[in-house]
Amino acid sequence: MRKLAVCGESGKQYPVFLGWDLLERDDWLEEIKFPSSFGVIVTNSRVGSLYEERVSSFFSRQGFTIQVATIPDGEEYKNLSTVEFIYKQLLNLDLDRKSFLLALGGGVITDITGFVASTFLRGIPYFSIPTTVLAQVDSSIGGKTGVNLPQGKNLVGTFYPPAGVFIDLSFLRTLPPREYKEGLAEVAKTFFLAGGEILSLLEKREQILSREEEILEELIFQSLSLKKKIVEEDEKEKGIRSILNYGHTIGHALEKVEGYGKLRHGEAIALGMMGEAILGEKLSITPSKVVDKQREILANFYLPTQLKFKIEREEFFAALRQDKKKERGKARLVFLKDFGQPIWGVEVEEEKIGEALSYLER
Repeated sequence: MRKLAVCGESGKQYPVFLGWDLLERDDWLEEIKFPSSFGVIVTNSRVGSLYEERVSSFFSRQGFTIQVATIPDGEEYKNLSTVEFIYKQLLNLDLDRKSFLLALGGGVITDITGFVASTFLRGIPYFSIPTTVLAQVDSSIGGKTGVNLPQGKNLVGTFYPPAGVFIDLSFLRTLPPREYKEGLAEVAKTFFLAGGEILSLLEKREQILSREEEILEELIFQSLSLKKKIVEEDEKEKGIRSILNYGHTIGHALEKVEGYGKLRHGEAIALGMMGEAILGEKLSITPSKVVDKQREILANFYLPTQLKFKIEREEFFAALRQDKKKERGKARLVFLKDFGQPIWGVEVEEEKIGEALSYLER
């Protein structure tokens, strides 16, 4: 088992525990200060049917009283209507300010549970139990919570860190192949931003695709360690944390245009990284060797590097204009001068982004 401690701007730390079959042992649990013995698992219908009983039983054996609030499965349910649905379930369960939530699921669940926790009764604690690669390396730490609006992703949200994160890697043994691979896009993104020797881990293609335990644990631990450094330096995304949006400006717009669920988040981010790399090359920022190497790495994990569908330009630009990172009406992107040398906040005209899109469609 490994442990990290993430510190926010307030100086308050929260622990992150990482290990195989973490929920089959309890030696780490004594390090957690729970506000009370009453908690509610927030999960979706698919994850709940697989893991709800296991998690509930684990906490019940430790003397907790655990209830469950369930929402439908899918990115399309990450909205304010679902938030209200969860609120009503929590009220029916008679939660108070000392109760806590357990976010059990992927990125949608961790995001929406964090948002609910930050607003219900003006804020109650929550703990994250991420069950996918994507959630474990991306949304589990950093305190970003949020839901989507019809105009775009995560346009409503808060910065509200969890009280603790419990990453049981055994969930990944049964993760469907497509969900497993999409999570590797966020791993690759973090490694592209870090550069250096860490990139050599991505060369262990066969071990990664076959989910060998040692390499998978190392990938996720290193991803978390790199993100921890950035988040601790800039929790509220006023500066360097913006580099974590590499691929997300174009990726989120593609996800919106194609339809949530049809193009998975990690797949959209892979395409977004390629779009931003190609655009960086056209702007004489990103060397062609970096573009080619990035394409090779993503393709090695069967992540998309070209669009298989035509994009309606006006619909795409409408989604792009709703990006929460824009300033003065202009998109602000992240580019790589090299692996390990990102620059952020570069304003780019829509016309240039359209040109990059054309290369992705070829």
